[in-house]
Amino acid sequence: MPHNYSHHDHANAPKSFVFALALGTALNFGLVLAQLAFGLLSNSLALISDGVHNFSDVLGLLLAWGGSWLATRQPSASRTYGYRRASMLAALGNAALVLLATGGLIVEAVQRLINAPPVESGTVLWVASAAVVVNTATALLFLGAALAMAGVGFLLA
Repeated sequence: MPHNYSHHDHANAPKSFVFALALGTALNFGLVLAQLAFGLLSNSLALISDGVHNFSDVLGLLLAWGGSWLATRQPSASRTYGYRRASMLAALGNAALVLLATGGLIVEAVQRLINAPPVESGTVLWVASAAVVVNTATALLFLGAALAMAGVGFLLA
């Protein structure tokens, strides 16, 4: 006998996921700014590269968000198929940006192998620790939103 799921209320799930996406994006953008600023101040290519990596994550989140929104738009006279491929184009754009950033980081890394500047390791340790906290908080935020969308939010209570 099939189960009737009509009693479940998922009305707030999309709103909670949009909130999680917005908050996660804001947290990660703040982390990007901190990693880039402290990476430059401490001469740490590790912090700079992680900042660039996290910036690509932020761009990926924004592109996925925009692509998902576009994909829900109805077909029009000029777009008879609609915008369903928008999320794929967003992913392609994000991949291209990641490859471009990787090339720039490789060039900088080779230059630093030849002439390595001193790095302030204490600053690197503190910022890297903050990055672990932000990344963990963001992952838990997205997990909670995904579980709420799946109707199993009671597991987090």
